Amino acid sequence: MKKYTSLGELLLEYREIDNISQADFAASLNVDIRTVQRWENNQTLIKPEKEEEIVKETLLPYQLVRNLNATIPIPTYYDFRIRKYSLTSLDNNLPEASWLIENIQDRTKRIVTIMDESDIEMILRDIQLHNYTPNPINKRLIREVIKLLPELNFIILDDNDYYAGHSLIFPIKESVYQKLKNKEISEEDIQISDLVDYKIQEKPVFYNYDMTADSNDNVFYLAHHYFNFFLALQETDYTYCSFSIRHDSIKLNKQLGLKMVWEDIEAQKKRGLDTPPRFYVGDFKEYLSDAN
Repeated sequence: MKKYTSLGELLLEYREIDNISQADFAASLNVDIRTVQRWENNQTLIKPEKEEEIVKETLLPYQLVRNLNATIPIPTYYDFRIRKYSLTSLDNNLPEASWLIENIQDRTKRIVTIMDESDIEMILRDIQLHNYTPNPINKRLIREVIKLLPELNFIILDDNDYYAGHSLIFPIKESVYQKLKNKEISEEDIQISDLVDYKIQEKPVFYNYDMTADSNDNVFYLAHHYFNFFLALQETDYTYCSFSIRHDSIKLNKQLGLKMVWEDIEAQKKRGLDTPPRFYVGDFKEYLSDAN
C-alpha cells in the first residue's frame, strides 16, 4: 500500500488511474474546475457536504477521505489495485487465515442484504474499479442470486453507513462447475439458468464470484458472516470454487484448504496482471474444524 499524507495527492492519483480529467471530475461533483485544482494543490479543504458526494462518486473509503481532509491530515495507506486502506503499515497485508476465524461468533450489524438497484449499481461499480473482470455480470443475475442465496450475498457498510464492500456467491449446477473447472467457459458466461437452489442439491456447489472489503477490519466481519454459513454445513458434502486474480490471495487460499486446479499465464500477460488468474477448488471443513 502507498502512504498518503495529503488529500491532493490522493485525488491526483485517483484521476490518473481512472483516466479522468479535472473538468470531468469537477462536472461529476457539480463544482468549478478551479475548486478541484485548489483541492489537488492542498490550498483548501473539501467542505463537509461535499465529502459524501466524493465518496459516492469515487468509492474511495470515507475514512480515507476524512483522514486526509483535515487541517492536520492523518497519514493513511491505500492501494488502488485492491481498493483497501489501513492506518499503519502493519495492517497493509491480507491477514493470516487463522486470524479470520478468531472470535468467529463476533458479528456486526453493518452487514445488510442487497436490497435495491442502488446497492447493485454500487457493487458493479466497485467490481469495475477493481479492474479484475473485463465484463461484469448483469443485474438480472445478481437479483436471482440474492433470491436463491441471501445468506452469502450482501454488502457491508462502514461506521458512517457508507458502502465498504460486498460478497457475491453463486449456487451453481454441477455441470457448470465442471465447465469452469475445465476452462470450457468463463465466469462471464454464467447465466440465470445455471443457478440452482443449493438446499435441494445432493452436493451443492458454491462459486465465489467476488468478495471484497475496504479494510482488514471489514474483511474480518465479512469472513465471520461468510464462514458461519459454511460452519453450519460441516456435515454436508459441498464444493466451493473460486476464480482468483488478486495478488494477495494466493497464500490465504492455501491456508483455507483450497487447491489450485489451473492458472492462466496468457491471461496474465494479456491483461497486465500481477499474478496469473487461478481457479481454486475445495471446502472449508478442515479449516473450520477448529472453530467447532
